[in-house]
Amino acid sequence: MKKRALILLTLLVAIVMGSTAQKIGRRMKVNYGGEVVATYNLPQNIDSLTFETYNIYTVTATPSDENLGTVKTSATEVEEGTSVTLTATPNDGYGFVNWTVNGNEVSTKNPYTTTITTNTEFKANFKENKENGHEYVDLGLSVKWATCNVGANSPEDYGDYFAWGETEPKTTYSWSTYKYCNGTYKTITKYCTKSSYGTVDNKTTLELSDDAAHVNWGGKWRMPTRAEQDELRDTNNCTWTWTTQNGVKGYKVTSKKNGNSIFLPAAGSRDDDYLFDAGSGGGYWSSSLNTSESNFASIVGFDSSNENLYYGSNRHYGRSVRAVCE
Repeated sequence: MKKRALILLTLLVAIVMGSTAQKIGRRMKVNYGGEVVATYNLPQNIDSLTFETYNIYTVTATPSDENLGTVKTSATEVEEGTSVTLTATPNDGYGFVNWTVNGNEVSTKNPYTTTITTNTEFKANFKENKENGHEYVDLGLSVKWATCNVGANSPEDYGDYFAWGETEPKTTYSWSTYKYCNGTYKTITKYCTKSSYGTVDNKTTLELSDDAAHVNWGGKWRMPTRAEQDELRDTNNCTWTWTTQNGVKGYKVTSKKNGNSIFLPAAGSRDDDYLFDAGSGGGYWSSSLNTSESNFASIVGFDSSNENLYYGSNRHYGRSVRAVCE
């Protein structure tokens, strides 16, 4: 009997020690209005539950006019002291101006990140991207660039051709018809820095009265300086892509700062009464004289394989003008 009891006790201990107890987790459910609105897994052993109150604020952002652009926010309800980011996207032909709260400007940055400390309604304000009736694009550079050439009705139109320092297109582009010389490149009468090219006046930038963009478009429009063209050429600022837009070949210049772009058609150039390189290249005047050779002025010159083809051109050539405004 004793031997039997001992065997039975030994078997019972073995069964108990060999089994694994079922673990129990702890979960807290938060109920509101008869529904579970939040669930939290808790440690098995806790000393206490502590609740604290914090402020949640609403954030709204709307465009000043829904026809001008759209707005989005990174969050619409945030804890006090939390940052949100607002982004405004203008529609074509419009540009972002600023953010206002209750009519007061709070920032001109876009996107704009700010810390929320109260219920806040932001307004994104836009304006038409026009100066004196002509549209421009903000590339995030020092000046705004026109969307089309002087004399053009669309970005793909070639527009008019001008000799450097002249303000009207003509039929023949040569030294014999050039306004500021006496028939040859050795007899220049204005904008000259070397006597070997004519009468020295040391003027190196076009006066507004000789600026084709300003004379034809008025307002704040003018031709870009060489420095402003170089800013557009700078690969840190813009990407130049040879492309075809609405059937016209040219360069799409896209800002690395804000993603906006302009199209420069390959409008070619005029010499005498002949249009050359149209569709394969182009040259855009600056308002800056090439001081090393007074018969030359600075340009953006390009073809399909090189957006920095050359920097200067004979002043008597008929070339395109892409205006800028400040």
